[in-house]
Amino acid sequence: MPALTHTRHHPATPGSVDIRLPWWALALPALAFVALLTLILNPADAHAATGDPAVTHLFERVQQLVTR
Repeated sequence: MPALTHTRHHPATPGSVDIRLPWWALALPALAFVALLTLILNPADAHAATGDPAVTHLFERVQQLVTR
């Protein structure tokens, strides 16, 4: 049984590229750029995240068990 092939209805013109991006493919990098730019311009607003003491204690215990 022969396989059916799909033909193009509109032949592509040489030298043209048809690329369609979803809206978030441009919005997310732009948003990330603006967020990083604001952190660079005002570094006083960028605070280091404080770790939960229970999580820190857990990691210390795991490290002690691995090094033994």
